[in-house]
Amino acid sequence: MQFIGLDGFTRGWVAVAIEGDRRTISFPGHISTALATSFTRAAIDIPIGMTDDGVRACDQLARDKLAPHRSRVFTGARRWLWEEFTDPDLANAEATRRRQTRASRQLWHLGRKIMEVDAFVRAHLDRDIREVHPELVFLRLHGAPLPSKKTEHGARLRRDLLVSAGFAAIDDWMTRARIGTGAKPDDVLDACAVALAARDCAGCVPEEAAPRDAHGVPMQIWF
Repeated sequence: MQFIGLDGFTRGWVAVAIEGDRRTISFPGHISTALATSFTRAAIDIPIGMTDDGVRACDQLARDKLAPHRSRVFTGARRWLWEEFTDPDLANAEATRRRQTRASRQLWHLGRKIMEVDAFVRAHLDRDIREVHPELVFLRLHGAPLPSKKTEHGARLRRDLLVSAGFAAIDDWMTRARIGTGAKPDDVLDACAVALAARDCAGCVPEEAAPRDAHGVPMQIWF
């Protein structure tokens, strides 16, 4: 059985695969390439399933779990933002007109990746592809929220947790393997955590059956 974890970066995806005791990393340019092979379950650090107003119960529940670091969960993804607009200011003016929350710049710049995954998932609803938030995985592994991954201490804690989880090659992946790809060390850390969730499916929010959006896509975050 093969389990795949994906984390996005500017040029593509960090793809980490777990198959028994074997772990591999690659850097495909598109989600269709990353998931072209047969897999048992795939997990992606990106919103999967969207509402028209951007409000999802899974986001709020994830933010509550990560308190006091609620801002680590981006909220507000809406298909119409990127289907109808190419300018974030115009998109946010429309959000205001609709009495909805405006999209942050961070969320706006994730739009291409969000829509890439959305199109793939909607075309492959028969495949097991789940949304995962890596910070929830690290919370599960550590038992408490971690300091920012942008700090040396936070990155080291995440690296050590992944080594304990069987990622013996993580140091090589964070240095030599990613050189020239455009991926950052924390992208590698996150992809490894997402791969663990793909394999383990240790928990999710909401815990009950996932609500589905207008296209039948489940809205649930796993860890």
